[in-house]
Amino acid sequence: MDFTQIEKSLGHRFQDRALLGRALTHRSWAHEQVAPGAESHVRTVHNEALEFVGDSVLGLIVADNLFRAYPEVTEGELSRMKHSLVSAVTLAKVSERLGLGRFLRIGRGEEKTGGRRKSALLADVFEAVLAAVFLDAGLAAATAFLLRALGPELAATSPAAAAQEDVKTKLQETLQATHHTAPRYELISTNGPPHRRTFHVAAVWPDGRAEASGHTIKTAEMNAARLALQMLDAQVSKN
Repeated sequence: MDFTQIEKSLGHRFQDRALLGRALTHRSWAHEQVAPGAESHVRTVHNEALEFVGDSVLGLIVADNLFRAYPEVTEGELSRMKHSLVSAVTLAKVSERLGLGRFLRIGRGEEKTGGRRKSALLADVFEAVLAAVFLDAGLAAATAFLLRALGPELAATSPAAAAQEDVKTKLQETLQATHHTAPRYELISTNGPPHRRTFHVAAVWPDGRAEASGHTIKTAEMNAARLALQMLDAQVSKN
């Protein structure tokens, strides 16, 4: 494994590269490589324990950053912003930006099914890498790494943006869990004078569609996402 290239992408040089190697090792690879009779050793090879640590480190750093950046907002607003930043959707996007999928050690089965591109797997490896930085060099180094990695998302977040994105994030996470896909938003029509436009938008997924309107495209998408969630909840209730 070319640790130099990975470290360059991460912006952190490891004192203990074994931590980085473990962070980039999926359980499928570990199970294929372990010697017969040494199954108990698997847990010390793959990255799931590091994911556990990384999840906590992620939450602490993001909460601290938001608390300092927005001292006057409510707990609910802070929670929505945090949820958006630490969601699997966001972490998978950051992981892709860092190119972590290229460096993953995954088993043959995962490789065949496109494991390097799976959102859940990419989000998990990002948490594991964050934990590796934390264990290698401490909280300050982990904070510096995370703020660099999440830079675009942190710059774009705000109470208003989080309120709009929260329902869309929830829809995406729901569809990825139930349908293994993400929603697609389509602009159907635009009506009204320039100063009072009404946008009609559809949220579309393989076996469903929800349409809604709003005076901005973002608001229309949020309304469509909210309706889609209601439709999905109703389907679950029927079953």
